Amino acid sequence: MDLLISTLFVMLTCCYRDAETRKYRSVLTVPNGAPWGTWGKPQFCTKGYANGFTLKVQAYQGPQAWNDDTSLNAIGLLCNDGQTISSSIGPFGAWTKPEMCPKGNLIGFSLRVEGELGPVVDDSAADNIRFNCDEGYVLTGQSREWGSFGKWSPSCIVGAICGIQTKVQLEKGTGDDTGLNDVKFFCCD
Repeated sequence: MDLLISTLFVMLTCCYRDAETRKYRSVLTVPNGAPWGTWGKPQFCTKGYANGFTLKVQAYQGPQAWNDDTSLNAIGLLCNDGQTISSSIGPFGAWTKPEMCPKGNLIGFSLRVEGELGPVVDDSAADNIRFNCDEGYVLTGQSREWGSFGKWSPSCIVGAICGIQTKVQLEKGTGDDTGLNDVKFFCCD
């Protein structure tokens, strides 16, 4: 009976966990995220959905071994209520111009990741992202072309993307920094 009550509690609270004031229906993930960093706090559009995005990207640092490239440092979702939301934000780079769905909202994504390269090579982890808009249009970020795009996430079954949570490695001081490593998106009705 205790197991049944615990399971029921988890089922009832799954969609309110970390959401503060926003209920979500599902979480979109992809299997190719990189391993470094920690998960930030989820952030949600106050109402409505995300219909665009912007990226915080560090420019290429050069071919020398001591130059440390992090590439993608943050993703900002542009909500159709005028709000911009981000989860964890890495310290490097500048924000790109917004990419917007011509009509509709974001419903799925694919992450471009450079896999682990070894102890003496500069790792950058996540380097770019692309989104499906609900009317069929695909948006691709303005970022590095390192690594490769993985499989597409499932699409929001109802509604659209309304929240974000990112896994970011903060600046280490010495050693190899990677910036953004992985991301989850939340679908709301």
